[in-house]
Amino acid sequence: MDQNNTQLRYQGFFSTPKLWNTNSLNGLTQLDFPEIQQSRIEKTINEIRLGKLIEHFVFNEFEQIPALTILASNIQLINNKITIGEIDCLIKYLSRYIHVEIIYKFYLYDPKIKSSEIDKWIGPNRNDTLAKKIDKLKTKQLPILKHQKAKEFLNKHGLGSNVFDQKVYFKAQLFVPFNMLNKKMDLINSQCIKGYYLKFNEIKKLNANLFYIPSKLDWLIEPNNNVNWEEKPVFLVKISKYMKAEKSTLCWSKDNKGNLCKIFVVFWF
Repeated sequence: MDQNNTQLRYQGFFSTPKLWNTNSLNGLTQLDFPEIQQSRIEKTINEIRLGKLIEHFVFNEFEQIPALTILASNIQLINNKITIGEIDCLIKYLSRYIHVEIIYKFYLYDPKIKSSEIDKWIGPNRNDTLAKKIDKLKTKQLPILKHQKAKEFLNKHGLGSNVFDQKVYFKAQLFVPFNMLNKKMDLINSQCIKGYYLKFNEIKKLNANLFYIPSKLDWLIEPNNNVNWEEKPVFLVKISKYMKAEKSTLCWSKDNKGNLCKIFVVFWF
């Protein structure tokens, strides 16, 4: 990974809005600070996992806030040599102690799901959903602060679990069917919508004639011209391999007018 890509990834992360703006969603409260200025990432971050890269970016943000102290991060809780969970981050902001869980997701809106707005947001390969993530946060990730092993860790640092508020830092890039690009969501922040998704046989109908398939870590990056674009026939051959493997993937497209777009090509639609 080169330094330029690290910075572009950070910029993409930084510009991603939080998944909801209201104080609470299904009982979860977003971590909320005054606006901070974007800064550069001063060193290359050699991460191959998107989740860990996001944590580096969040901690970089935290370090810009003078009134905030990171007390501990990535706390592994182990009982009888078995990992029972991990606490993402414990911070002190002004006089408040806060347990923060960090989430960055890519979700697609499936209008065919006959349920609530929350239930319609699914992972690109349909093996993840926003509803499941909310449930996991509420029933496993946040309650772990009350586990005996967490209490033992906190006691060593002169703290009790009862002094901590619990917040989530939840960002997401969202994708919708093409005809829903301008739809305003009731519960979810519509500014998170970054593009649309389509199935393989619909690519031929696109006005775009150039395409690019970024690596998973580069899914964060906003489309730009500084890549090796491929013409549609070459792109179709590559994408067909993803479809046969039943793997949806994020792509960039470019039309004759130079318009750039972020799209998901999905195998299931």
